[in-house]
Amino acid sequence: MELKKYFPKFLVNRKKNLSEKDYYLSNEISKITGCSVQNISLYREAFSLKTSSSKKNNYERLEFLGDSVLGAIISCHLFSTYPNANEGYLTQMKSKIVNRKNLNKLGDELSLKKFLQNDSPSTLSENISGNLFEALIGALYLDVDYETCKKVVLERLLTPSEINKLENKIVSYKGLLLEWSQKKKVSIRYETCEELQPNKNLVFRTYVWLEEEKIANATDTSKKKAEEKAAQRAFYILNKKQSILENSKDPAGY
Repeated sequence: MELKKYFPKFLVNRKKNLSEKDYYLSNEISKITGCSVQNISLYREAFSLKTSSSKKNNYERLEFLGDSVLGAIISCHLFSTYPNANEGYLTQMKSKIVNRKNLNKLGDELSLKKFLQNDSPSTLSENISGNLFEALIGALYLDVDYETCKKVVLERLLTPSEINKLENKIVSYKGLLLEWSQKKKVSIRYETCEELQPNKNLVFRTYVWLEEEKIANATDTSKKKAEEKAAQRAFYILNKKQSILENSKDPAGY
């Protein structure tokens, strides 16, 4: 009975001790994680951008920590979920889950950008949502403990059912082509050059070679994107002829 009397009073005092902005952040984070926020400054840091005019901590250190914590949680989950899977399969599955594109998607679904603490507008990187997702994991790990953080990740943020959906998802066509070429003992190589378009924009054009045959090409604003786009086109061309996906390894490596 005494505890019941004390608890509402505790919540009122807690609200009084927090600024309106911090109370909002604390409340929203609790909705996402299902955990009561103990140290609001951790989450303030997790959603603070790096600026040239401020020497205050920003999300980058917590992003670094969150990346490692998330990696450990997912690695342990996959290890126990797929007891017969080989190292290559486990690595591929982990890559599908923690790759930047998927983390960006998760960060967007949680609308994490709305928690940014910076008042002045700034240019956001294309990976900011994924970076903030990892920073949130880092802050949560420090605010609670590893086991609670693991429970939140697997029960609320990255559930096993969501992880299962990624099993057949192709994350990197370039990686898939490399695996296929090694199994078939054929040579796949990429040739990239700069190209000036009629509108005078500079792009990268990548050609994909299978042995001595040029089989696909694509352009994009970065070398990495051009290579991946060209690899995707090459994949569809080769898959029609040789069914690359049918030759992919199963979880046990057979």
